[in-house]
Amino acid sequence: MPEISEKAPDFTLPSTGGTDVTLSALAGAPVVLFFYPRDDTPGCTKESIGFSENREAFAAAGARVFGISKDSIASHEKFAKKRELDIPLLSDEHGTTCEDYGVWKEKNMYGKKYMGIERTTFLIAADGTIAKIWNKVKVPGHVEAVLEEVRAL
Repeated sequence: MPEISEKAPDFTLPSTGGTDVTLSALAGAPVVLFFYPRDDTPGCTKESIGFSENREAFAAAGARVFGISKDSIASHEKFAKKRELDIPLLSDEHGTTCEDYGVWKEKNMYGKKYMGIERTTFLIAADGTIAKIWNKVKVPGHVEAVLEEVRAL
């Protein structure tokens, strides 16, 4: 997993809306990347709606927000439409970006071990370095905490 003050790993991923997003092309403004396990599950839905509802506040603070999971673009498009999300969702179907950011981890539920995305958020400063990392995110209050950090940059 990258550390605070290190350069954020670059990537190009397909986005909802039919475009590709390249992290390095966003230099000059803060970027929030929230990695989440799966589209349309309870925690992921609450987190995505929270970021979406605060999109204008993040934009006013100069930041762009992107959700990333291993779900397909088709799944992202369906999820975004169903939940009326207006933030871009990026598809990392091959898992390369998840691995580069260290969020693809062994998880344990009811004694069963499996691999999955650990809910993690990265705040990337305008210079492309990681300013803050939230690991094992608990959804309540998280969006507000991230927005506060963005405003403090």
